[in-house]
Amino acid sequence: KAELTAQRIAYRLRLIPDTLRKTISFDNGTEFAEHHQLHQSLGIQTFFCDTHSPWQKGGVENTIGRLRRLLPRKTNLDTVSHRKLRAYADRLNNTPRKCLDFLTPAEAFSQISNGALQT
Repeated sequence: KAELTAQRIAYRLRLIPDTLRKTISFDNGTEFAEHHQLHQSLGIQTFFCDTHSPWQKGGVENTIGRLRRLLPRKTNLDTVSHRKLRAYADRLNNTPRKCLDFLTPAEAFSQISNGALQT
């Protein structure tokens, strides 16, 4: 599971400009045991949050809360279609956020990545 997770994360991160993918933080789940592959293949520094310290990854915790409304804890993801997962991701990425001055994450990322490509 950890190797597949690392491969999928690396695949997605390759789609992001180099200037926007310098570090990534994980929680202490065993699915991230192969995190060193990201450093080896993409030069990304990996960090782990301290146990029982959700404030170290506040944005992630907020998104997980939103995701849990759609996929309750212990949902077997093998039973959820790729199409459904994609729809959930689109919904999360296209919901305006107060912390982004009411832009959607997709809009904010587009603005940031366009700026990164111009420098």
